[in-house]
Amino acid sequence: MTATFVVGRQVIAEAARRKLLLALVLLTIVVIALTVWGIARIEDLRSAGQPLSEAQRRTIVSQLLILVMFMFSWVLSLAAVFVAAPAISGEVESGIALALLSRPMSRAEYVIGKWLGLVALVLGYAIAAAVIELVAVQAVSGYQPPHPIEFLAFVMGEAVAVLTLTLAFSTRIAGMVGGVIAAILFGIVWMGGIVGGVGAAFGNETITHVGTATKLILPTDGLWRGAVWSLEPAVVLAAQTALGPAAAANPFFATEPPPAAYVIWSVLWIAAVLAVAVWSFRGREV
Repeated sequence: MTATFVVGRQVIAEAARRKLLLALVLLTIVVIALTVWGIARIEDLRSAGQPLSEAQRRTIVSQLLILVMFMFSWVLSLAAVFVAAPAISGEVESGIALALLSRPMSRAEYVIGKWLGLVALVLGYAIAAAVIELVAVQAVSGYQPPHPIEFLAFVMGEAVAVLTLTLAFSTRIAGMVGGVIAAILFGIVWMGGIVGGVGAAFGNETITHVGTATKLILPTDGLWRGAVWSLEPAVVLAAQTALGPAAAANPFFATEPPPAAYVIWSVLWIAAVLAVAVWSFRGREV
C-alpha cells in the first residue's frame, strides 16, 4: 500500500513539474472571467422593450451555465485522456517502469498508484474549477443550480471513467495511440447519446437501443445527462417536459437524473476496467 501512494505522489509531482496544472488554472481563469462578463450583460437584455422577468433571466443564466459546463466537462475529460495516455506506456518505453518495479513493488500497486495519482489530479482540478465557476455565477446573477453537489459528482465520474479506460489502454499500447482511441470513443459515445435521444423522440426503439448501448459500453454520456439535470431550474424542466418525447433529442436537457442502478453500473464499470488494467500490465514484458 505504501508503494501505491509513492507512485501516486510521483504522478502529481510530475504533473506539477510539467506545469500542467498551471496551464489548466490559467485557462480556467480566462473562461470564468468571460462567463462572468457574459452573464453580467444579461441585465441589459430586453423583451418587448421591457426588462426580463425573473423566470426569463433564470432560464438564460441556466442555459449559459450548462453550455459553459459542457465545455468544462469536455476539457476535463480530454485532459484526463492526455495525462493518462502516457502514464504507463511512456515509463515502459523510457525504462522508468523497470527501475520502479525492481523495488519491492507489485505491478498491481504500480497501476493502482498511477490511477490514484491521476484521479487526485483530475478531481482536484474539477472541484476547484467548478466551485469557483458556480460561486462566480451566483455572485453576478444570484442564480444557484438546484443540485450543485450532484453536478460535481456526475462530472467527476465522467472524467474518472474516461481516465480509467485510457490508463487501461496505456498498459498495452503507445500513449498517443491509446489517447486518440479513448478520445474518439468518448466522442462516439456522446454522439450515440444524441442518436438515442432522437430515437426516443420519434419512437424508434432500434435507434433508442443504440443510445442505451453506448451509455452502457462507456458511461460518460449517461453521467453527463445527470450533470445537465443537476443544473436545470424548475422553470426549464417544466418548459422542456411540456414538449413531450421531443425533448429527449436535446443533448443539453435531461428530465431526470440517471437511475440509481445506472450510477451503480458506472462505479462497477470503473472498478472492472481498473481490474482489467492491472491484469493487462501483469502480462506485459517490461
